[in-house]
Amino acid sequence: MIQPSLCDIYDMDTVNIEDVNNKLFCTFVEEGGIDDFIYAISQEYTILYNKIFVLEIKNSGEYVCTYNVDKPSVNAIPEDTILVHRKKETNTLYTINALNELIKELNGGVVDTKFKINWQHYRNTILLTQQGDLKHLKTKIHKIVEL
Repeated sequence: MIQPSLCDIYDMDTVNIEDVNNKLFCTFVEEGGIDDFIYAISQEYTILYNKIFVLEIKNSGEYVCTYNVDKPSVNAIPEDTILVHRKKETNTLYTINALNELIKELNGGVVDTKFKINWQHYRNTILLTQQGDLKHLKTKIHKIVEL
C-alpha cells in the first residue's frame, strides 16, 4: 500500500514561488527523517536566521520543520511543504485558507478581513484546512536546530 505524503492530507494554498517573502516554510517530516531533512535543506537553501524549528504535532506522531529561506535561493518548494504565516506572540501558524475558515467559524459564516481574532485561543497551534474543513493541530517544540 502506498503511503500518502504527510502534507497530502491537508489542502494546500496555491504556492507562488515569486511570493515567498515574509512566509514561513512548513515541511512535514517523519521523526526518523528529521536530521536527514535538516541536512538536505540546509545544503539546498540559504536558511535565514540560521534556525530550523522542529515541532511535534501532539497525539499524531507527525513532525514539521519550520524555517525561512532567502528568496534568491528558492527555485522550487520542497516536497511536503506548505507556506504559512505566523503570529509570533502565540506561536500560531496558519494558511490563508485556514484563516478565512476560522473567521467564518467565529463570525457567523461571514469572512470579514477586519474581524479580530483572539490569538491566545490558538497558542502553539497550526491552523490548516482539510477538504475545506478547519483543522487545529496542537504543537510543542521538539527541538531548535542552530545551523
